[in-house]
Amino acid sequence: MFEQAFKNIDDILHKDAGCSSELDYTEQTSWMLFLKYLDDLELEKALTAELMEQEYSPIIEPQHRWNAWAAPKDASGAFDHNNALTGDDLIEYVNNELFPYLKSFKLSAASPDTIEYKIGEIFSEIKNRIQSGYSLRDALEKVDELRFRSQEEKHELSHLYETKIKNMGNAGRNGGEYYTPRPLIRAMIDVTNPKIGETIYDGAAGSAGFLCEAFDYLRQREGLSSKDLKTLQESTFYAKEKKSLAYVIAIMNMILHGIEAPNVIHTNTLGENLADIQASQRHDIILANPPFGGKERPEIQQNFPIKTGETAFLFLQHFIKMLKPGGRAAVVIKNTFLSNTDNAAVALRKELLENCNLHSILDCPGGTFIGAGVKTVVLFFEKGAPTQKVWFYQLDVGRNMGKTNPLNDNDLKDFVIQQKTFADTEQSWSVDVNEIEQSTWDLSVKNPNKNDEVVLREPSEIIKEIMALDKESEEILLSIQELI
Repeated sequence: MFEQAFKNIDDILHKDAGCSSELDYTEQTSWMLFLKYLDDLELEKALTAELMEQEYSPIIEPQHRWNAWAAPKDASGAFDHNNALTGDDLIEYVNNELFPYLKSFKLSAASPDTIEYKIGEIFSEIKNRIQSGYSLRDALEKVDELRFRSQEEKHELSHLYETKIKNMGNAGRNGGEYYTPRPLIRAMIDVTNPKIGETIYDGAAGSAGFLCEAFDYLRQREGLSSKDLKTLQESTFYAKEKKSLAYVIAIMNMILHGIEAPNVIHTNTLGENLADIQASQRHDIILANPPFGGKERPEIQQNFPIKTGETAFLFLQHFIKMLKPGGRAAVVIKNTFLSNTDNAAVALRKELLENCNLHSILDCPGGTFIGAGVKTVVLFFEKGAPTQKVWFYQLDVGRNMGKTNPLNDNDLKDFVIQQKTFADTEQSWSVDVNEIEQSTWDLSVKNPNKNDEVVLREPSEIIKEIMALDKESEEILLSIQELI
């Protein structure tokens, strides 16, 4: 039922002039889902208070509650079309009354870790893009069919929402920033092995996939006490995210996974000077896939001892600083980090090897990140002791990966098993730190178990490439002709 409701919402938004892509569909679905979730949460808390013979003060005022404007009901509990706003009246109410009201919560909330503050933050960052009040009315009726009142319902909704995020990533543009393949995340969590009571941090949260998967990992532990569950809810997961859309999606994703008031801060992580980070701000575990290829301004670079415009290199410095002594990290980074000869890359590799135990490097195959033409590696390290040996694992899934054939959990099974003992296999090997050239600290992936024979390609592959190059040349010539 939920899956059909999600499909129907997408179909409605697809026809609206204000929504043009998967990014828009996810954004607009998110704010409606959030308000429906909030309504169900308030109902649940009111019923609990009644059972306990206590008073409950709702967060949202009566005239702005879900059942007052989004889904009014008649005496029999059926949808009341006679009293439901629609058309221009609905758009005017949402844009000029509802959103400004919800935005005001940011100023009136007691602190940033409350649900009230999250409401204000979300509606300060997001806009209603739906232009037709009739489309919005149809979408609201579909959202009203969804329920957040049981763990099973929340689990199904979180699964569907993850699918939306994945589709958004596959849609191109900048959507790919928000989606790291979940099998890769789960493997990173398996290796770092978080425990109840440890804090987990992602300073480049995107859609908060790392924190959601880590929550699921810890939530499935047997024998969790009510104190453990409170710890997971309130003081385990921490994140920062710079972009407005990603921030809203991260909040919604964590809520759907069962974290009521996520500790996600909307800020530019790299805007904080490393020298100002206190011991109390550090974390036990860092799981992240920071953006790479970006160029940070000179004033941002001044916050870091190793100056560079490369966003990912600045994030890596931030993560090292944010780890507690003995803390564990798993960070995705472009594979050229291992061999770049610029001063910043060399200095950063030296820093990593001398001040952390870079115990494992997972070399991911092309196609791991759908739509991204870059190769990546995952760095696994612990803070506080220098590296003695680096264990490499060259992942080979034996097929070309793409949208219809993505990375799966089984692909990473051997890596997770072999990493436990740093085993030497055809795909894995160790390098003593003393063997690394200290003028460059080059960590290039060079599998000693494989020869470098040139593999001859199939004729069909060569013909396909020639045709692609011909097409590209034709497009270039046409663009030149247009200029002339």
